[in-house]
Amino acid sequence: MAPDIQFAALADPTRCRVVELLHERPLPVHELAAAFSISRPAISRHLRVLKDAGLVREEKQGRENVYSLQRQRLRPLADWLNRHWNPRLAAPRPAAETAPAAPQMEFDL
Repeated sequence: MAPDIQFAALADPTRCRVVELLHERPLPVHELAAAFSISRPAISRHLRVLKDAGLVREEKQGRENVYSLQRQRLRPLADWLNRHWNPRLAAPRPAAETAPAAPQMEFDL
């Protein structure tokens, strides 16, 4: 999947929070919905966007839909960011020589 589709899916703060919640473990939709102050149908729409981008997987377990993060699908995003990251941008400016150097950015999944 092209990184632009995945970045677009992650461009929403609610969807980013869903990814963070799913980082820990797969969760049923009702537990995900309980973590937000928006309706369950709204959460389902956000999950659909993440699913269509290949970032989450839905699995039916009995009467529940359980969602899990597809970590390996984040690799293209990390590779794209690493390829375009410019370490000179993270270096301190001359006026801030006393500030600690910015860490090297490396996305390792």
